[in-house]
Parts: sequence; structure tokens; C-alpha cells
Amino acid sequence: MIDPKTSKPLRPQMQAVPKGTPSKTVPISDSTQVQEKIRSRAHELYVGRGCEPGKEQQDWLQAEHETLNPRR
Repeated sequence: MIDPKTSKPLRPQMQAVPKGTPSKTVPISDSTQVQEKIRSRAHELYVGRGCEPGKEQQDWLQAEHETLNPRR
């Protein structure tokens, strides 16, 4: 998601994970790299839509999902 005041990407908010849900953790050393992959993919989605504003959060969430849950 893009901050309209600064045009910089906003950091996604953390969400609670229900107990008993298997979680994948990313080592801290890799977290910057993962965030950059998400940011890059979100930008690709934005450009693919013709650079239309207003769906930044949707692009980010889709990119996050694709990056953190790759097809096998």
C-alpha cells in the first residue's frame, strides 16, 4: 500500500495468527529480501493494471500472498 502523502510504500500491519495454525517464519536476515520481493510484485501488479490508483492495498495483499505461498 502506498502512503498518498509521501508516495512511499506503507508497511503492512501485523495480524494475529490463531493458535494451532501452522506458521512459516522467515529469518530476520531474510525479511528485508522478502519485503522487497513483495514490493516488486505489488508494483508489477500496479503496472499491469495500467497504473490506475486506488487498489494499492489489494496489490500488496496479492503480492504478499503470492510471495509467501508460492505454488509448488
